[in-house]
Amino acid sequence: MKSRWLAQSDDCTLTLVFGGWALGDAPFRGLTGGGNILLVEGYTSLDDPLPDLARFDHIDMLAFSFGVASAAHWLECSGFRPDQLIAISGTLHPACPERGIAPDMIKATAAQLSERSFAKFCRRAGLPGEPPELDIAAARRELFAVIQRGSAPDPGFDRVWIPTNDRIIPTAAQETAWASTLARVEHVAGPHVPFLQGQSWASWVS
Repeated sequence: MKSRWLAQSDDCTLTLVFGGWALGDAPFRGLTGGGNILLVEGYTSLDDPLPDLARFDHIDMLAFSFGVASAAHWLECSGFRPDQLIAISGTLHPACPERGIAPDMIKATAAQLSERSFAKFCRRAGLPGEPPELDIAAARRELFAVIQRGSAPDPGFDRVWIPTNDRIIPTAAQETAWASTLARVEHVAGPHVPFLQGQSWASWVS
């Protein structure tokens, strides 16, 4: 697990983002505002330290795709609790045929991973522009770690966004996964990467 700042300011609020597999900051580049934004990614292990968060008075945590389960596992281990917890395009069961992606499909993605197959994945996800740079070996290790780690305990999400045309974690699987949650569940028109150019960070957490 690694982290990097996407934006920093003198504001005492933070958006803590657990991103998706291998996409880096690419899904979020069109979003505006936000003040302090810290991106977490790379879920081969979840015990790497984050920057000191104690100086922030308010922290919104936005978990995207495989970052949803990874964030939930990290919250259980760390004991950290954000002021608001949002899930987008993901579930607590990343390697599950009914509530995520079938493990065999994830294994096949890892086994066949190449720059060409990754570019196809990015297109299916609805990621605009060129695919991010890919470390194939690291991306494979991360996928197997996600499978091995399995489902995460529910930390109590406040809001869940489900895209209506998700071809990565199928929309129907997300709907099944969140059917009994107490979170506020909303559908958003679009693909796995549902963020639009010019949208604000606040529109996803408010």
